[in-house]
Amino acid sequence: MTTDHSQPPHIDTSRAHPARVYDWLLGGKDNYPVDEAVGETLPPEARDAARQNRAFMNRAVAYLASQGVDQFLDIGTGIPTEPNLHQIVQRTLPTARVVYADNDPIVLRHAEALLVSCPEGATDYIQADVREPDEIVRHARQVLDFDRPIALSLIALMHFITDEQDAHGIVRGLVSALPSGSYLILSHASIDLFPELSEQVIAQYAKGGIRLGFRDRAEVTRFYDGLELVPPGLVTATEWYGEGQERPEPEESGIYAGVARIP
Repeated sequence: MTTDHSQPPHIDTSRAHPARVYDWLLGGKDNYPVDEAVGETLPPEARDAARQNRAFMNRAVAYLASQGVDQFLDIGTGIPTEPNLHQIVQRTLPTARVVYADNDPIVLRHAEALLVSCPEGATDYIQADVREPDEIVRHARQVLDFDRPIALSLIALMHFITDEQDAHGIVRGLVSALPSGSYLILSHASIDLFPELSEQVIAQYAKGGIRLGFRDRAEVTRFYDGLELVPPGLVTATEWYGEGQERPEPEESGIYAGVARIP
């Protein structure tokens, strides 16, 4: 495990941060009163969404590992919560290599202790923002082999990037850096499945200084332009499961989720 210490971590506890609010929603302890204040104003379904996101990530990466994918680039990692992505993947492929990236310094604080690879594989962490994709790719090249398939994981991340910040262009750029046979794993909050609830969540996050860019199905589908969606395609987080996996229990979800292959 290595980390990027080029900048000492400075944690701003005066403003809420998505990674820490997400930690609170998952029942974690690595957050501050300002993050809890945002979380407490959210409807109960927000906790369900966080749990559903996590479960989708678990199924998606386990499925890809079962298909032999042994390299993962996870952007928007969040505060480590077991089982972490590399733990799930390395159960199947102990030699798997994983690069994590997040822009919250509190994640860096925990990375060395909690994102530890099994001896045969490797994990790495960089404090970086998805809005600086070239920097993330540059660092990932030091750990991952970009001549072989890589799974890019963007779990509940891109709805924090607005259209003005070119969310679709960012994902296009990241995908274009990956070789044929790679995969995109993405989950994204919807604006159209439960509109009133979504508007409530957007408003409460805004009060905490966090802008959200929830999108409808067509806008989320655009993230997969030119890619080959893996069955069952773009569905809700609780409806996605890979071939050979047990079907999740039926449950309403306001999260779109899908896995796609880069041809």
